[in-house]
Amino acid sequence: MFPNKIKPFLYLGIFYLIISFIVRIIFLFHPITTASFGFFDVVKVLSIGLLNDIFVFTLASTLLAVYFLFLSDSKYKKPYGYIIFGALVLFFLYILLIPNNIFNQYGGSVSEIALAFVGIKTLLFGLMLFLPSKRIKIRNVLYFITLLLYVLLIIFNAVSEYFFYNEFGVRYNFIAVDYLIYTNEVIGNIMESYPVIPLFSAILIVTLAITWLTYKKTKDELLDLPNFKQKMVLLGTFIVLVSLSLLGVSSLMEVRSDNVFADEIESNGLPKFYWAFTHNELDYFKFYPQISQQEAEKNFLSQYSDPALPRNVVSEQPELKKNVVLISIESLSADFMEHYGGTKKITPFLDSLADRSMMFTNLYATGNRTVRGLEALTLCIPPTAGESIIKRDDNKNKFTTGSVFKSKGYDVKFLYGGYSYFDNMQDFFAGNGYDIVDRNNFKPEEITFANVWGVADEDMAKKAIQTMNAEAKSGKPFFNHWMTVSNHRPFTYPDGRIDIPGTAKSRDGGVKYTDYSLRKFFAMAKKQDWYKNTVFVIIADHCASSAGKTELPMDKYRIPAMIFSEGFIEPQKFDKLMSQIDVMPTLFGLLNFSYQSKFLGQDVFKKEFQPKAYIATYQDLGLIKNGYLTIISPVKKVKQYSLQLESSSLAPEFKLYYDEKQVKNPEQKLVNDVISVYQSTSFWLKEKKLNR
Repeated sequence: MFPNKIKPFLYLGIFYLIISFIVRIIFLFHPITTASFGFFDVVKVLSIGLLNDIFVFTLASTLLAVYFLFLSDSKYKKPYGYIIFGALVLFFLYILLIPNNIFNQYGGSVSEIALAFVGIKTLLFGLMLFLPSKRIKIRNVLYFITLLLYVLLIIFNAVSEYFFYNEFGVRYNFIAVDYLIYTNEVIGNIMESYPVIPLFSAILIVTLAITWLTYKKTKDELLDLPNFKQKMVLLGTFIVLVSLSLLGVSSLMEVRSDNVFADEIESNGLPKFYWAFTHNELDYFKFYPQISQQEAEKNFLSQYSDPALPRNVVSEQPELKKNVVLISIESLSADFMEHYGGTKKITPFLDSLADRSMMFTNLYATGNRTVRGLEALTLCIPPTAGESIIKRDDNKNKFTTGSVFKSKGYDVKFLYGGYSYFDNMQDFFAGNGYDIVDRNNFKPEEITFANVWGVADEDMAKKAIQTMNAEAKSGKPFFNHWMTVSNHRPFTYPDGRIDIPGTAKSRDGGVKYTDYSLRKFFAMAKKQDWYKNTVFVIIADHCASSAGKTELPMDKYRIPAMIFSEGFIEPQKFDKLMSQIDVMPTLFGLLNFSYQSKFLGQDVFKKEFQPKAYIATYQDLGLIKNGYLTIISPVKKVKQYSLQLESSSLAPEFKLYYDEKQVKNPEQKLVNDVISVYQSTSFWLKEKKLNR
């Protein structure tokens, strides 16, 4: 009888392995997968992938095993059935009638969910207790629903992994955890980006078909339930398999190769999701290589003329109290612009503005998400392991660009076309002294178009002008940080503005519409009295994609940046390597600000400036310096790549693509440099030394 009792697990397991195999094959041939695979590489990827899937399915079968464990006819016999039913009724009444029950203490909808679950369980148990002749039918219905949920989750997870890989070129990571938290925006994004009705119809049809097949082949096993002794044997066997699977999953997650795509494709998304969910912030001092703290700080701070953390920046020239508008452009990769080889002419305004600006041609974003860009421009510090500081609990009272402007008597605001609770932006900016203008501040008549991410950029541009006009009347200078939203999937925007219709839902359209909106903003700004006394900083938050052949592909972090101010900033190009965190300290230098600084970025026009850039994911922390990319990763791993520019017809300062060749024996000085950067930053954050 034992082999028959595992038939449901076998049917579901085989289905799961087939689906996972199909997804893995799709990933291998997906356009975003730019790595090449030989025959043995494919065999290795599929073999490790199969092991991963077997282990994961065994773990995921735990709930099914518990379901079968509690299937019994004896529990309905007198007096046990009545005792259990009475206990369920009392438990239901406890949740329903006691205001401060244990579930209410968790807040949210936990109490309602618990009430519904216990209520349904009580009802079904009562029906099976008092209607014994219908017990088999009721049990079969519940069994069908259980199978349906398993099959639905298998299919839905596969579809989700495909769309996630299609967007980011990786399996689940911290971003997927964010998506689980911000369900309204994410569901709205899916609804607007994809043909939802055909997609979900297909999912439902396949789910019902597979569920019905599995049900028909296995339902007879519910007629003859195992006794207590047999259940204990089955349970013991399952516990052994679960233990082996836990060991297997954790071991396979440590398997790494030089091919990032191979690592992603052979892995399984569910363990990666769990890891991301439980590791929101990585403890640098637990997972990364270290040197003595004193040595790390001394090495890192040696780049400044005053080698200390709080240090005085003193200008010999009078301070200029000009208005400042910082515009962070969503997902603007350098190669969208014609300057960097873009051929689609989707940034005509930005290309023309760059020629009239101080353009930083060799600048790198610190990360691959909006919160990382906002962090870099607001805190001016290197990225740290785990989630962005913006999304951490300890994200307030920091030393920020806004706090410097406030100390000079500026009005300080953060402008965002969406709801700023998303990505914890409201909590971060409000907690650091910024006033916030977001979608909540719009009147209905001020919105001509909106999607799930927010109002169209041109609507936000009009709101920004309105806000700045009001600020100018106060007689105080203003600093406004505007984050755009339109260059984001689903890439929808009002029709008739550009030659790519909004219904096309294309990245090119999103970029070009943002460019159009910025042109409108500057046209409106030029008519205002405050325009000639204003400095505009225009910079991307991150690139449109982060997938590449290595952990940190250089071209996926290169972003455009410029400072524009008619009559103040002379058009020029700054070609030295620099980081996103250097932009605002450089601006403060141009304004001749004197202040006590805790920024870790540098004014690039100071003689002590050292060309370098910091780029990172949630795990891999990199330093670009002296022609090398040096990376430290969890489990104290160190990698170094020599960087060789690939040939192209572009001017040297606009060439994007590097051949990254791993070095067998990393240069120790650079290894110490990268450790010093991230160890010091992590320590200072932990000790609150980067607070105001």
